[in-house]
Formats: sequence, C-alpha cells, structure tokens
Amino acid sequence: MDLLTLSLPSLLGGLAVTVLLGVVSFALGSVLGGLVTLARISRHRALRVAAAAYVSVFRGTPLLIQIMLVYFGLPQLGIQLPPIPSAILTLTLYAGAYLSENLRGGILSVDRGQWEAAGSMGMTYGRALRRVVLPQAVRVATPAIGGRFVSLMKDTSLASVITVVELTRVAESAGSSSFRYVEAFVMAGIVYWLVNTTLSVGQEVLERRMGRAYT
Repeated sequence: MDLLTLSLPSLLGGLAVTVLLGVVSFALGSVLGGLVTLARISRHRALRVAAAAYVSVFRGTPLLIQIMLVYFGLPQLGIQLPPIPSAILTLTLYAGAYLSENLRGGILSVDRGQWEAAGSMGMTYGRALRRVVLPQAVRVATPAIGGRFVSLMKDTSLASVITVVELTRVAESAGSSSFRYVEAFVMAGIVYWLVNTTLSVGQEVLERRMGRAYT
C-alpha cells in the first residue's frame, strides 16, 4: 500500500500520457483510416494498390519495430521527432491500417441494393456513400472499431521503449527503485484494466443506442 501511495502522482501522470497517446492516435487514425478506406474502394487502380500496400505493411509488421523505425530510423533521413510525437505518429499509422479494414468491411456489408436505390433517387456516388452507405457501415463496424480503440490503449505501453513516460514506464521505474516489480506492474495492470473496462462499457452503450436508431 505504501508503494501505491508513493507512486500515485507518477501513476496519474503516466495515465494522462497513456490516455493522450491513445485518444489522439485513435482520432487521427480514424481520419486516416477513412481516407484509406475510400482509396481501397476507389475506381482508380493506383489508389487501391497504394492503399492495399500501406495496410499490408502496417498490419504485417510488429508495432514495436514500427515505433523503433520512426524514432531511431527517421533521424538517419534528417527527420528528428521527440518521443511523444514519434509514438503518436506510429500509433496513428498502425491504427489507421486496422481501422480502414474495419470500415471497409462495414461498407462491403451494406447490400448492393442500397447503392442502386440511392442512384435511382439521383444521388451521386459521394452523396450515396455519405448519406446512405456510411451510416449503415459505421453501425456494423462499431464493435470492431471499439475493440481497436481498446487494443490501441494497451498498445501505448510499447511507447515506453522510446522513453515515453507513460503508465508502463512509470511502473518500471517504481519497480526498479523499490525492487517490488510485482506490486508495481500489478498496479499498472489494474489501471489499464479500469481504463479499458470503462471504454468497453461506453462501447456497449453506444452500440445499444445505434441499434435503437434502426429499430
């Protein structure tokens, strides 16, 4: 208990950084994922190929490698980024690849007749996508998107390898200074669990509300 009392200010500070990394990366990744989704379903082959290559690279390689490449590799190209921006950039690119597939799956799940009905009403492709298809696709993809947000919050722990003082890094420091690693990492694990449980509950509430809108 004394370790918790002594580490509480640091834990709260680490939690704030963890939430910052997760929320900002998810928000930016959602925008990026939406753009990549549009490229994946585009009529232009070059856009589809480029988007598919991006998704393949970021889904097919470990996030830890990506973080280290951005933080340690970009300086060789003359681009120097501090730890937190490096972590946010990598997490955004990583999340964007997965979120684009979640959104694409939602769009593909919408019956083709919805497109045809929108076209028969004189809607352009863009308007049909925005007003008819996307609302249905987002509803279908919400569970997967929510799950990706929860996973992303846990993935922020990897930012500790590039000296970002988030929750895992704080637990590591508390454990090394007191030689009580079990207690330190259990405390961090409980905080992660509380955060992600809150997100999961919020996701369930959102799903119920979206479900009522279509009943």
